Amino acid sequence: MHNALRTERVDTVVIGAGQAGLSVGHHLARRGVPFVILEAGARIGDVWRSRWDSLRLFTPAWLDGLPGMPFPASRYAFPGKDAMADYLEAYAARFQLPVRTGVRVERLSREGDRYLVASGGGVIEARHVVVAAASYQRPRVPDFARQLDAGVVQLHSSGYRNLSQLRDGAVLVVGAGNSGAEIALEAARGGHRTWMSGPDTGHVPFRIEGAAGRYALAPLLLRVVFHRVLRTDTRVGRKVRTKVVGHGAPLIRLKAADLAAAGVERVPRTAGVRDGLPVLDDGRTLDVANVVWCTGFHPGFSWIDLPGVTTNDEPTHERGVAAGEPGLYFVGLHFLYAMSSAMIHGVGRDAEHVAEVITQRLDRRHERRREESGAGMARPVTGPAATLPGGAGLATPGTAPSSTGAVSASRSP
Repeated sequence: MHNALRTERVDTVVIGAGQAGLSVGHHLARRGVPFVILEAGARIGDVWRSRWDSLRLFTPAWLDGLPGMPFPASRYAFPGKDAMADYLEAYAARFQLPVRTGVRVERLSREGDRYLVASGGGVIEARHVVVAAASYQRPRVPDFARQLDAGVVQLHSSGYRNLSQLRDGAVLVVGAGNSGAEIALEAARGGHRTWMSGPDTGHVPFRIEGAAGRYALAPLLLRVVFHRVLRTDTRVGRKVRTKVVGHGAPLIRLKAADLAAAGVERVPRTAGVRDGLPVLDDGRTLDVANVVWCTGFHPGFSWIDLPGVTTNDEPTHERGVAAGEPGLYFVGLHFLYAMSSAMIHGVGRDAEHVAEVITQRLDRRHERRREESGAGMARPVTGPAATLPGGAGLATPGTAPSSTGAVSASRSP
């Protein structure tokens, strides 16, 4: 079936050009592995640009850079979402990473020892595929949301931009994690009576923007505890992972006292709808004009047509290396290896590990081919150099795309 579409061959395809995909690309390029990065958005960083207007990162700028390029801001600044988007775009340009924007992957399957990455423009055959699209693909909203009165404004956090989208009147924010807390605080400060529904996820025990946080406690928490202690290969890390994945991470910037001071009222879990209005676990009905669902996302991996790769829509893997698939990898997932895995300062380590596994597997494959042929042939870089629409070609260190949009280079086996 794929023969009816334009087909090309590449050693490695990376799906997603966010911080995870670009980090993988950086490490693959350093190792001389031919690859291409496919990005569904029109521009690199559009996922960040589409977040709510007042969003700032929860980590200071000194932790917001990807491998090889510090974030261009004051060390203790907390960049906004547009600054992060622009940084990702600049990062890809600086390292000449071959990102093809506007290419949405519709299906990933396998035929023999090659993976087929299909989009509207064609099919790429690859020996290795890195899914770097994170766990936040499809908004999660409870089924009973459709029973709310048509006059109640409903937004998922992924579609919320600012208070101008809300009606006059009360706001219920469903979800008490970092996104829910930030949006609830904004609504309350904007003059709306605001309820925030859901169990308390806790908070870090210091002010991350305070002096003690900046100079001592934030580095200890983010670089030591989140990055080195809370990992899947430690007992405490596995215990915390179960709790965080099931119930949410602690608040990083805000505390319960901040929300209370702004007038946010904490209420139990939202359990359903009665007479068109939300009902809480304790039986109360809230008369609201707006509901903002900060209820997370489905991983959205239904397009991966590889039986056994996911369990309950979660990939089965070890440090991002998929179980039972010799060329499939994941980077950017929540707590993939450590608490820091979905954070900008943690994704580079996961990307480097996956890039090294890919390199070793490619080298072993070509070593076997040399032994079978009995000659020391150089390793081929790629097959036909055809590109999908908007293609930027392939990348290897120290090379630039040719006028045909493909890189002509080889890596010593």
